[in-house]
Amino acid sequence: MYLFFLKLSRAMAYLGGTMLSALVLLTCISVIGRSINSLMHADFMKENAPGFATWMLGTGVGPINGDFELIEAGIAFSIFAFLPLCQITGGHATVDVFTARLSPAVNRGLQTVIDLVFAVVLVVIAVQLYAGTESKFTSGQVTFLLEFPLWWAYALSLGGAVVAAIVSVYIAYARVAELATGRKMLPENTGAEP
Repeated sequence: MYLFFLKLSRAMAYLGGTMLSALVLLTCISVIGRSINSLMHADFMKENAPGFATWMLGTGVGPINGDFELIEAGIAFSIFAFLPLCQITGGHATVDVFTARLSPAVNRGLQTVIDLVFAVVLVVIAVQLYAGTESKFTSGQVTFLLEFPLWWAYALSLGGAVVAAIVSVYIAYARVAELATGRKMLPENTGAEP
């Protein structure tokens, strides 16, 4: 069961990484377009190469319209897409100054409580995101510039949130089962690199 959830988590992380790569490319193209547009409007270009500047501006060179709307939606999905891998590998940031001195049994109990809290929080987030998606769908709200329905971005994030919630519930279940049976179900937390 663990391997299934690990593969699912990695697949989601690959999707999140692909989205981030596309957003980086989109941002670079938009910034370059904005810079070229500013350069073509500069007094230097108007005085020394007015024909070229007019031609370049006529091609529509400039920032990508609605780039921030796309980035906003894509980043939200990416965050939720990385959560399952972070949860299953124990890659969340921790400060163990105090817990390093505790016994292994106490640390296992503490880890179980933490994983239970994560599961509850991620399930609540997924449920609330579902409600938000439903609300945006029924209201028909669209983005300002691109005018794409807001529920698309919510639904995209909801997919990642549901997988994160499922993985975190599995991890919490496995931790409780480990405490109850004494049998090892999960490997030690490996961090971001399993």
